[in-house]
Amino acid sequence: MTVNTRFSLVLVALLAFALGVFYADYRGTQPDASAAFDFFKPREETPAILQAEPEAASEAPGSGQVPSKVPASFVDLVKKEKPAVVNISTTQVIKREGFRHPQLPQQRSPFEDFFGDEFYRRFFGDVPPEEFKSKSLGSGFIIDKEGYILTNNHVIENATEIKVKLSNEKEFDAKIIGRDPKTDIALIKVDAKNDLPVVHVGNSDQLQIGEWVVAIGNPFGLEQTVTAGIVSAKGRVIGAGPYDNFIQTDASINPGNSGGPLFNTRGEVIGINTAIISSGQGIGFAIPINVVLEILQQLKEKGRVTRGWLGVMVQHITPDIAESLNLDSKEGALVADVVTDGPADKAGFKRGDVILEFDGQTVGKMRELPTIVAATPVGKKVDVRVLSEGKEKTIRVKIEELEEEKVAAVSQEEAGDFGMKVQELTPELAEYFKLEDTQGVVVVEVDQAGPAADAGIQRGDLVMEVNQKPIRSIDDYRSAVALKKAGEPSLFWVKRGESTLYFAIRGQKK
Repeated sequence: MTVNTRFSLVLVALLAFALGVFYADYRGTQPDASAAFDFFKPREETPAILQAEPEAASEAPGSGQVPSKVPASFVDLVKKEKPAVVNISTTQVIKREGFRHPQLPQQRSPFEDFFGDEFYRRFFGDVPPEEFKSKSLGSGFIIDKEGYILTNNHVIENATEIKVKLSNEKEFDAKIIGRDPKTDIALIKVDAKNDLPVVHVGNSDQLQIGEWVVAIGNPFGLEQTVTAGIVSAKGRVIGAGPYDNFIQTDASINPGNSGGPLFNTRGEVIGINTAIISSGQGIGFAIPINVVLEILQQLKEKGRVTRGWLGVMVQHITPDIAESLNLDSKEGALVADVVTDGPADKAGFKRGDVILEFDGQTVGKMRELPTIVAATPVGKKVDVRVLSEGKEKTIRVKIEELEEEKVAAVSQEEAGDFGMKVQELTPELAEYFKLEDTQGVVVVEVDQAGPAADAGIQRGDLVMEVNQKPIRSIDDYRSAVALKKAGEPSLFWVKRGESTLYFAIRGQKK
């Protein structure tokens, strides 16, 4: 064997050894390919996402930090917070009106002759008025050692008797301290001699979508039921009231859970379980606890909530309305009407103004304005930035106390040939549509497949303005409509009942 041959063999052996070491190292860092397809092989390790963080259990309530891991269980949280959750049972007295058959003079019913007097009176006679008791169940939680309990207003509304049962089976009579139907919040109180367990209150503004939450309550009378889920969304508007701002969760919430607490993983109450979508599954809603804290002191001291009032009726701005008013964006709240002698009227607000900022807070959407105004102290003078006739200006206004709702009811779609027929108002039409006005143009027919119907126009709507021109006659109407080309949106201001509304309607191209 030559020297060259030996050298070649040694070189090949060294290369083979190096490749073997490299392959072994590479193989050790890769998962077993067969295991990836073995669905029945149990995992030897718990996935990291299900492992609890050691630090999470030691976080004190109020720390404001959100755990980044899912807890191994909610056992400790439930043991600690469950005693402060109560069951609430109420009794209402329901009155039912009676019914009396009309008396026919000197005549007997043929049924009376056939069945006899006694049988007829028992089954076909008059129904006397009567009262009966109705019972309902709900939940609540103790917020103060003196016995103050938070729950939903609909749980205790119209109740003649309220019973509260603690987790230790002790029962107490409760009385209503204050309630607020607009936010569905109520404060009740029990007189207990011993110190009561209380919940820790968190900060719902710090709640994050995807964060774990726990609900405890009394669904269907099943006491102290615990369910868990995540925060599905925040700031939900479900049409429950003028100040909707719900937390959505997939933690199971059922009838009887109303008024119960929604906890974060640190054992802090961040919401009051309130509503569900009956046709859905895993869709529940809770009132953020920060909404409750804003009015809690008023409920305790006055029994009701005093809110600020601006004195305008507002609606949201659609793309067509924005185009009609030459607005650059859809942000803000459109003033549909100004209440006579109200704060806004005294300050100089006009119909068609767009409120962009209120007391330093930007108004991005129409629904934000009522909440901002309501939280403003009565008597405070605030600066309001508005867009009026294409120019921005600031108006100073003194806020008064809200007495009733002033939010315009708008259709789902706000709004040549508009797909409707109008007629000059006559005394007969005014009487038929129950209108108090004596002049103008009234909608007498709406094609349900046309743009007017799509916009939300209804029979009986009184057209007050078209394209910001006052309408007193059918000639005024024709002239104002002619200002826009077919296909361009025309801005209608109509009166419907006690409300006035704007609609932008695009005339059909011929």
